[in-house]
Amino acid sequence: MSKTFIASAVSVLFVANIASSFANSDLPDLGTAAVNTFSLEKEMVYGDAYMRVIRSSAPVLNDPVLNQYLSELGNKLVAHATGVKTPFYFFLLRNDEINAFAFFGGHVGVHTGLFLNADSESELASVLAHEITHVTQRHLARSLEAQEKSSTATIAGLLGAILLTIAAPQAGMAALATTQALATQSKINYTRLHEKEADRIGMQILVEAGFDPNGAADFFAELATRYRFTTTPPQMLLTHPLPESRITDARNRAAQYPNRYIPDNLNYQLAKSRIQVRFSSFNDEAALSLFETQLKKHSYAFKESALYGKALALFRLKKYEESEAIIDTLIKQDDNNLFYIDTKTDLLAQRKAFDDAIVLLEAQRKLKPTSQVVNANLANIYVESGSPKKAIPMLEELIFLDKQNILPYQIMTDAYRKMGNKALEYYSNAEAMALAADYKGAIDQLNYAYRHSEGQQLQIARIEARIRQFREADRNLEALK
Repeated sequence: MSKTFIASAVSVLFVANIASSFANSDLPDLGTAAVNTFSLEKEMVYGDAYMRVIRSSAPVLNDPVLNQYLSELGNKLVAHATGVKTPFYFFLLRNDEINAFAFFGGHVGVHTGLFLNADSESELASVLAHEITHVTQRHLARSLEAQEKSSTATIAGLLGAILLTIAAPQAGMAALATTQALATQSKINYTRLHEKEADRIGMQILVEAGFDPNGAADFFAELATRYRFTTTPPQMLLTHPLPESRITDARNRAAQYPNRYIPDNLNYQLAKSRIQVRFSSFNDEAALSLFETQLKKHSYAFKESALYGKALALFRLKKYEESEAIIDTLIKQDDNNLFYIDTKTDLLAQRKAFDDAIVLLEAQRKLKPTSQVVNANLANIYVESGSPKKAIPMLEELIFLDKQNILPYQIMTDAYRKMGNKALEYYSNAEAMALAADYKGAIDQLNYAYRHSEGQQLQIARIEARIRQFREADRNLEALK
């Protein structure tokens, strides 16, 4: 089970949209705040705001399997970083461009195109380690401070320009071409010093986390070769320049570590297959042909990943029996692999074998009680099978563990709708809208929830408090327009 949240078109007024992301009165004074007092607390506030703006303007993937894989990989790297002062949040954007970016509050965005072009998990991990270092070394705040000292630009304009720098590829450059902030963004890209620091420290993180130190150099070299003569390099090379010296430095750093064999990770290749089928420019027939060719020519990193990709393509072509036969074979080889479990759940749901799906997922839940994949799938199955009340506790747990995840709110809205609980249906939908910075829509939903809460004083008080918070956020938005 996977859902993709693709929101509305981006507004040109990015800096105004930032304000709508604050659900309380702690909006920083953007016009006068000194950058050298840009505290970690403010970074967290801006990070949350930027993330909400991105959700409202970009194709953020809410695929539990891919999200859990990326988060586990990212946090494995973070565990070996120094100077970590904020939690990290890793997310995927559906975009074939090769790019990744980091911004305030430990947010690291990864384009699906990065998976499509990295040959191994070590290559992907090298990019994540680099972006993690940008966060731990507070490179954005340092760039902001340097630019503020050397120009007359306001802090508000600079923060808006930073948002454009990190989000413009997925937001759509054409929509932003007329903004003053766009002219500023080129001045606040990471300096060469920041890039060298991120490469150096990122390499240390990469190696200490158990990945191949050659991952960075291999990926750099592939990019340099592929785009050597192109007039339109990928966005990553625009924000992260790649001179020959950078590749050489990466090779030299890797050579300082003991030479050891680091096998690739099957789950990375499964994630890559999933993206190729579900979230890339391949059509269903082309995706099926891709994996059939791999299997015929034995041109795969893992046979299992090629079979998995074929099964996903067959599912999308509604050849369910063929797809399930492959998935059953894969599950026999690895009965706890969540990539396979997720697709088996889809197949069981498709033929309405809900009881079988529940047995499968409840067994997995005993092994992985906090798994986003297991709980989201199980909650969804309970909703679809006519037992929505059973879904609520696990959805509440998902929200508790990850308050930035919009998917549990979407499933919860469906659950309360099927339960006939209009008040909580509207309330859940309001929270989902707020995560995408749509405070006006969220207030409307809360007003509907209020009308359906007669006699429930605690619920009414909760709704009233949330309405006040969202109205304050909306006033902040209007003040900046």
